[in-house]
Amino acid sequence: MRLLEEADLVLHAGDIVSAGALEELASLGPLEAVVGNMDQPALQTTLPERRIVEVEGARIGLLHDAGPRTGREQRLRAAFPGCDVIVYGHTHVPQLERHGDVWIVNPGSPTERRSSPAHSMAVLRVSNGAVEPRLVRL
Repeated sequence: MRLLEEADLVLHAGDIVSAGALEELASLGPLEAVVGNMDQPALQTTLPERRIVEVEGARIGLLHDAGPRTGREQRLRAAFPGCDVIVYGHTHVPQLERHGDVWIVNPGSPTERRSSPAHSMAVLRVSNGAVEPRLVRL
């Protein structure tokens, strides 16, 4: 929780689940989120499926479901041209990989680890367009 409170911006890649959880996250500070497949109908009608967020000269693409594993990175890069980082959710399996000049990031999940070895989240440090991502095990 401390990392979220200290963040300049929280990005959420879907499956917030309820309006109450969205309000709680938003109470911590600025929040950008996209809809996930587990979100209540109220969130499904208010949150976008994808978005691009600009932070200190860096463009960050955000979506929930990046589709099948095969070809995922290429699909993401094609869906978010010009982005420096693409953050996706759905799998609950952390991924932090550089593909060409783009970071592909799945933060895992702080609440539902499913097949992931641990609960996790990602922190993106952005300065003058340069992005330094890291995974945080919780």
